[in-house]
Amino acid sequence: MPDIVAVGIGCRKRSARADIVALVRSALADCATPPAAHRLFTLVDKRCDGELAAAAALLDLELVFLSREALAAQAPRCLTASPAAQRRFGLPSIAEAAALAGAGAGARLVGPRRIGKGVTCALALVDAEGKPS
Repeated sequence: MPDIVAVGIGCRKRSARADIVALVRSALADCATPPAAHRLFTLVDKRCDGELAAAAALLDLELVFLSREALAAQAPRCLTASPAAQRRFGLPSIAEAAALAGAGAGARLVGPRRIGKGVTCALALVDAEGKPS
């Protein structure tokens, strides 16, 4: 079955939509297997970020906001840690935790988060049957 990819995003307030779009496009282009479907996931605290919403629209991706609890449940599986995210949200990596939480059970990170201008991006894969790919 084709892979489903969850794109996790972390970003500073007022990160430019162009920077978000560029980082997500780069990550997806480098993904070894082209996904069948994907969505953009982030922390619920970012729901009022107009630039993030605009970037999701430009990417033609559904933007899904997840609770801190959902991301915290994935924290032990994160590959990297951001001191800023840890201080502000109590999470090691917004992007990695959001990707894992968004992909669901059986997901695995493609690799560590990518870092851009005020933006982080991580990809998590799971096959369409819910098995790690």
